[in-house]
Amino acid sequence: MKKQMRQMQPKDAKKTLARLFGYFKYNKVLFVTGIFFIIATTIAEVVVNGLLSPIIDILVGDFDKGRFIKYLVLMGTLVLLIAVGQYIGNLFMAKLAQGTIFRIRKDMFSHMEKLPISYFDTHAHGELMSTFTNDVDMLNQALEQSVSQIIISALTMIGSFVVMLLISPILTIVVIVLLAIMLYSAKFIGQRSTKNFRRQQAALADMNGYIEEMMSGQKVVKVFNYEERAIEKFKEKNIELRKAGTQAATFGVMIMPIMGNLSYVMYALISILGAIMVLRNWLSVGNIAAFLQYTRTISRPISTVSNQLNTLFAALAGAERIFAILDEPIEVDQGDVRLVKEGNQQYWKVPGENGSTSLVPLKGDITFENVDFGYLPGQRVLKNINLYAKPGQKIAFVGSTGAGKTTITNLINRFYEITEGTIYYDGIDIKRINKFDLRSTMSIVLQDVHLFEGTIADNIRYGRLDATDEEVVTAAKLANAHYFIKLLPQGYQTMLTLDGENLSQGERQLLSIARAAIANPTILILDEATSSVDTRTEKLIAEGMDKLMEGRTTFVIAHRLSTVRDSNAIMVLEQGEIIERGDHDDLM
Repeated sequence: MKKQMRQMQPKDAKKTLARLFGYFKYNKVLFVTGIFFIIATTIAEVVVNGLLSPIIDILVGDFDKGRFIKYLVLMGTLVLLIAVGQYIGNLFMAKLAQGTIFRIRKDMFSHMEKLPISYFDTHAHGELMSTFTNDVDMLNQALEQSVSQIIISALTMIGSFVVMLLISPILTIVVIVLLAIMLYSAKFIGQRSTKNFRRQQAALADMNGYIEEMMSGQKVVKVFNYEERAIEKFKEKNIELRKAGTQAATFGVMIMPIMGNLSYVMYALISILGAIMVLRNWLSVGNIAAFLQYTRTISRPISTVSNQLNTLFAALAGAERIFAILDEPIEVDQGDVRLVKEGNQQYWKVPGENGSTSLVPLKGDITFENVDFGYLPGQRVLKNINLYAKPGQKIAFVGSTGAGKTTITNLINRFYEITEGTIYYDGIDIKRINKFDLRSTMSIVLQDVHLFEGTIADNIRYGRLDATDEEVVTAAKLANAHYFIKLLPQGYQTMLTLDGENLSQGERQLLSIARAAIANPTILILDEATSSVDTRTEKLIAEGMDKLMEGRTTFVIAHRLSTVRDSNAIMVLEQGEIIERGDHDDLM
């Protein structure tokens, strides 16, 4: 599935361009002003080229000093205005490009935060990072350099053609024929360049994903002596990227020399034909000089655009990958039951018929009725799950890896939607409860702790962003984390690196528990929370957990029965089914 996504081919390039340019509406002033100056300067350039005709005719014919000076002053004024106009136009278009990329980045990140967990299960993190960095940077480069050039080229060609037709329709027809040959050559090479640039972008994303995977799993790589195989696999991906990049560059570099040589042929042919027409008095010397200048002007935009096709093709491929992320369906939430607070008590506000509402006290009562679930259609991971957890009870799940323990807790969080059956929370169908309110009543402590760059206090406060410093310390004490935090040089202001790598595994786990505690959850989920720590730390965690679990509905995931000895009920799962249930003594 990941491989297919990486190699996804663009379906509609015109639609992608239209959608990309649609972002300009957010910066209308920059766009209109930039376009105005670009149009004005382009028209001025066309006029300047046309002034060559009368100036040269004055010099080679009857010299009129007054007219000559008038034309020179007019040309000089236009050249000065062109220089100023081009600077202003390019400046505004550059600001427009930056504003567009700013909004695209914002839309991408905002959209990513709304995607369901299932999306991240099926897409490599390195691949997503490649889109956020390589594809966005390539698009930024294209917007800064190419948009204004394309507009200038189009206007220059149109204006030049109009004047050329006025000077000599016959020579204009010759130019059109030669330009058609140039455009066909550019299209022929461009199609192959586009194909290889898409392949290059896909190979780059694949390699980035592999590098990210190897970097995050270095301990596993080294402990199993996987270095050589990892290097060989990287070589394969690097070779694929080199081949794709070489092919893309080959066709990309080929365009400029071909366009340049064809433009020289066109210039030479027009010079010969123009000289014949001057000798026959069909054209003046000034006419043919101006026409030749327009010939160079006409061919230059084609060469310019051709030279930028590398960037344009890569940017187009990147834009389609960006829009593919933006088109991913976001997590759906149609829950109409909201959490409200009256006094010190929280309630579920349940809409009824005829606009009536009822308040259901938040207790933490969870019931599964005949629940089936599968991550993929036609594949059931959980089968006919029936269980209940009364408020304040501790329910444990034990079983082999892959039995479905974590999946059950993911369904309580509504990270995934069940296939069949019903889950009730305080007697309310969990699908009716707003996801934000649902998750605000829960905290989870995972085996693999994820901490963020920032202070220890900030990481604990992540559980409740409005928590005071006193509440942070209280939560740390409850989790038995205070004892090691106070020994650190900066205490609660100690900066953590990514994932808290400057702390031990046990210390990270204690911070995770403190983060859960500060949220003051109604439901607590512990997923192998003590499996990666030493005996002493496990005892500290257990003491903190006893305080944290008091009065809360708790779901505990464990591999060993000994770790869930004091649970009210233990569910033994195997292959997605509850095969045994009871307390510790019953099961033993």
